Amino acid sequence: MTDRIDLDVSAKRWLRETALAEGTVLQSFAFDEVHRHLYVLQVRPGGGETGDLRLNKLDYEGELLGSMKLQGFGHGVSMGVQNAADGKVWLWTEADAKGGYGQGVTRFQFADGATRTGKDVNIRKPIPGSINNQPSVCMASGRIAVRYRVKGKPRYRIWDLDTFVARDYDHRIADIAQPEAHPNSKIPFQGYALHGDTIYQLAGTAYDPEDNPAAAFGNAYLSTVDIPSGTSVQRMRTEAGRSLVYREPEGLAVRHKGGTRLFIGFASGAAGARRFSLYSKAPA
Repeated sequence: MTDRIDLDVSAKRWLRETALAEGTVLQSFAFDEVHRHLYVLQVRPGGGETGDLRLNKLDYEGELLGSMKLQGFGHGVSMGVQNAADGKVWLWTEADAKGGYGQGVTRFQFADGATRTGKDVNIRKPIPGSINNQPSVCMASGRIAVRYRVKGKPRYRIWDLDTFVARDYDHRIADIAQPEAHPNSKIPFQGYALHGDTIYQLAGTAYDPEDNPAAAFGNAYLSTVDIPSGTSVQRMRTEAGRSLVYREPEGLAVRHKGGTRLFIGFASGAAGARRFSLYSKAPA
């Protein structure tokens, strides 16, 4: 896939300050392009240590269509949507939370109003000895990536999606160390998205009067990782959504139909009543 997005192009607003089922920030999101749905993960109030998530389902206009609870799944750093050949829609998330982060991954189907625990799903642990497993799916290339940690260091492992579904974890496409997502290594990682031979990364913090003032338009950075070489080929600060109040970068996803676009998530608003906004970048 050669339609890699130049991070230097301007971002365009797609959704602005949309409400979710909870008043917490979004963590990650993904698109079901077949049915034109948007799925968004949040940590539930008080669920940070236990890994309790809320999964929201919206239409492309930002209207909330339903939600479900995921008890003990993780932090929701990333997620993916798989459109199976039989028409089923599978949602990939982290699972088996310890310390608030999923130690494996799983897939399941959306059910409005339902509650799922680890006992209700088949948890996969494709990378023995790893922790903090976080999936992303690219339906255009038919691939899945899992971000994970070994000895405290973050890495990415990529498989053919059908191979991964069949639990053949030995035949992987690549395994690379994660390049730094921000010039300041202390700034938190906020999500990634798989797109063919490319991984897009997001890092940054919410506005803060002392360390990250709104007047300077924030410290959110996007970066592009070339999977075959395992290197970062572009890294840039983004001012998308700079007028938002609070403005915490959270989550990335790629859409392919109608032209490839990279979507960036931002949380805004007051604590307990957060909203989310999405901005997009397209190839120049």
